Amino acid sequence: MKRGQLHVYLGAAPGVGKTYTMLGEGHRRLARGTDVVVGFAETYNRKLTAQLLGGLEIVPRRVITYRGSTFEEMDLDAVLARKPEVALVDELAHTNIPGSRNAKRWQDVEELLAAGITVISTVNIQHLESVNDVVEKITGVPQRETVPDAVVRAAEQVEMVDMTPEALRRRMAHGNVYAAEKVDAALSNYFRVGNLTALRELALLWVADRVEEGLLRYRAEHGIGQTWEARERVVVALTWGPEGETLIRRAARIASRTVGGDLLAVHVVRSDGLTGASPAALAAQRRLAESLGGSYHQVIGDDISEALLAFARAENATQLVLGASRRSWLATMLTGPGIGSKTIQESGDIDVHVVTHGEMGRRGRLPRPARSVSLSRRIYGFALAAAAPRSLPSAWPARAAGSTCSATRSSSLSWSWWSRLSAVSTLPSSRRSPPRCC
Repeated sequence: MKRGQLHVYLGAAPGVGKTYTMLGEGHRRLARGTDVVVGFAETYNRKLTAQLLGGLEIVPRRVITYRGSTFEEMDLDAVLARKPEVALVDELAHTNIPGSRNAKRWQDVEELLAAGITVISTVNIQHLESVNDVVEKITGVPQRETVPDAVVRAAEQVEMVDMTPEALRRRMAHGNVYAAEKVDAALSNYFRVGNLTALRELALLWVADRVEEGLLRYRAEHGIGQTWEARERVVVALTWGPEGETLIRRAARIASRTVGGDLLAVHVVRSDGLTGASPAALAAQRRLAESLGGSYHQVIGDDISEALLAFARAENATQLVLGASRRSWLATMLTGPGIGSKTIQESGDIDVHVVTHGEMGRRGRLPRPARSVSLSRRIYGFALAAAAPRSLPSAWPARAAGSTCSATRSSSLSWSWWSRLSAVSTLPSSRRSPPRCC
């Protein structure tokens, strides 16, 4: 059996018009010939919303008695038996009365979807599990009814029903949301402009993430590797060196220049696992990146530039932050351009930032002389080395005159040394051949 589709209307706060929009969509589908029923809709005695129930088939609710009181819930079995094409089910995060088959309404919806019924539902941002604690900090009101984000993210369509804080407060003042006796208390507490603005931003960002998921999926399905700058996304490349904190903070500042900018920290691991990286240093850098609102990733690749760019393109990154090379100028001259140069050459549409730091140029330096050797002795040593080509060859005749010849026993080594020495000597040519023993 083909699974039904889930469509969710998301709102920033009560009263923005989610149920009204859901019922309006039901009427549009009914006019197109679709079999639509109302599984459950809560009007809260709002006149305009209640009027939209007219003309729609409503499945009778199930009445449950609990602790001496009666409650009405969606009759799941009745909706399943009716088997419409589309069921309108309000308040996805609702907690069912004890005695119901499922504890949560979203679990009822899962059964309808599994039966091949398309469901149109509603939910407010404060009921999403991932932002539940954030909403409590903003509003001071704990939200006990929640729905897992994965349930809403799995929906084929999530549409935000948006309204400015000022418009929502006017709607409340006109009595279109709550009864007149509750309006003043609501406007001075939960529905303050600051609260509504923050909730609206949370909802917009959540929907933007959902849209981004769809964009990434579309790009992957169609093999699109070109960067689409729909959203600023900054990737920072980490080794494990002490410059890592500088790079992360620099990348975070770049990402924060645009609203909704993303920070992604990435470390490339060789395929053989022999990275030489300090786990403790990488863990500290990961904590810093996450504390600044970023995410941490590890990718495998023997070619660091290629692995970085592949990751950046897969994430649709717009900017890539690298640290300036820690290699010395001598190492660069001997071994050629480093990772930064190669990355810049192959980056294409991705902007590459090479950030200077205190560690650049410190790797690959020549060893320093031991401090136990004085400056005068070092100067004397250099002078002696410079004078050696002139002074050493004059000793050869004296050694050759009276001895049996240790030079013969190491003739090949002596000849090689002598040929190089005589090449820079200013002695007459008659004295530029190695001494003989006999």
